[in-house]
Amino acid sequence: QVQLVESGGGLVQAGDSLRLSCAASGRTFALYDMAWFRQAPGKEREFVAAIDWNGKDIEYADVVAGRFTISRDKAKDTGSLQMNSLKPEDTAVYYCAARIATSSGTSARPRDYGYWGQGTQVTVSS
Repeated sequence: QVQLVESGGGLVQAGDSLRLSCAASGRTFALYDMAWFRQAPGKEREFVAAIDWNGKDIEYADVVAGRFTISRDKAKDTGSLQMNSLKPEDTAVYYCAARIATSSGTSARPRDYGYWGQGTQVTVSS
């Protein structure tokens, strides 16, 4: 199985940028699709972005499209989420998730991902 560790969260002001990283270990991460989800207090876990094992199929939630960019470095077994023009409503714990690649491409459903990191807090002040 694969282990995931997120980093890069923090406290920023509205309009600022942050870059989250997800470091994978344990298995060949290149064979896994990966995604970012977030969860704000009192809310359900929410899809943010996903990228398939090959980096060719990418999907974003409407609320972050145009502001966030997901990427991965297969050689380094890492994934990233570049977040620009942050808003207070982006405040949440952000989770990296992974699943063994399938022929169906990316998924926005948390239940499709069997591997999760511990999360990293992102707080955006107004």
